[in-house]
Amino acid sequence: MKALVKVEAKPGVELAEVPMPKVGPNEALVRVLRTGICGSDLHIVNWDAWAQDNITPPLIVGHEFVGEVVEVAPGTRAVQVGDIVSGEGHIVCERCRHCRAGARHLCPSTEGIGIHRDGAFAEYIAMPTGNLWRHPDDIDLDAAAIFDPFGNAVHTALKFPVHGEDVLVTGAGPIGIMAGLVAKNAGARNVVLTDVNPYRLELARSLDAGTTVDVTTTALADVRDQLGMAEGFDVGMEMSGDPKALHSMIDAMANGGRIAMLGLPSQPTTLDWSSIVLRMLTLTGIYGREMFETWYQASVLVAAGVDISRVVTHRFSSAEHVAAFEAAAGGHSGKVIIEWASR
Repeated sequence: MKALVKVEAKPGVELAEVPMPKVGPNEALVRVLRTGICGSDLHIVNWDAWAQDNITPPLIVGHEFVGEVVEVAPGTRAVQVGDIVSGEGHIVCERCRHCRAGARHLCPSTEGIGIHRDGAFAEYIAMPTGNLWRHPDDIDLDAAAIFDPFGNAVHTALKFPVHGEDVLVTGAGPIGIMAGLVAKNAGARNVVLTDVNPYRLELARSLDAGTTVDVTTTALADVRDQLGMAEGFDVGMEMSGDPKALHSMIDAMANGGRIAMLGLPSQPTTLDWSSIVLRMLTLTGIYGREMFETWYQASVLVAAGVDISRVVTHRFSSAEHVAAFEAAAGGHSGKVIIEWASR
């Protein structure tokens, strides 16, 4: 089969012929239809310090996908041939305290597809059936292909109650935009998304994800006044990984405000801990999705009309993967899809 492979410890990936994966016990073989490009995939392509610390070539990359089940191990009932599925890319040990308590997203032995083991940028992938999430047969395939990052957005957006609250989202990338859509659907009073990228801000505006703010030209304090907010924001969602964005969010929070942090800083940063303590702010980290409550919530939101397919702006074939990665890295795109097969 064809797959995008990190062949050597250097920049780039190759579209190569590799052996078909074999289905082991409690596994299923999935014919991949579409995949989404994640920021971590760009790190791997660029072969930066993070990739060098986490990736061992050769490796099939990628973890966001939708596909069709074509083979199931004997005795397995979780999925059936013909099911349309996405995959929970974090494969856990099932033995540690957290796994046994049902908090599998906290497993310290987690392995990620496309990072620690072969991933989804391929014509086929074999995965544990317990990690496959079955979609309704009529789901939009673009939406299904990005259920993994949508799950990140849902996990972040619903970490704290947002009904009737004023919400600040720093970072209007695809996950930030989807978090804004979720917060609005969940009844937030105001949702404000900040960024410095005009394309991303315009995309968020066109999708009605919230009030958009270019922080290079507009102060958050002015936006707060324009929206009639008596105090600061109640809930923050930090999606950018930019220390400046986190600092501005902390400054903009109301006393007792709660911040969910998904963005990974690219460099060490310092915080004004006295402000956090004296204003009784809560900061919590978000990694991946709760297995599998977040997947259930994501499915309900899509069924209720939250249209995440509109976050997809570019599509390429697997042969056009170089252009696909360039589009994803250029800052003038939403989610970028690579198509592997038609349904």
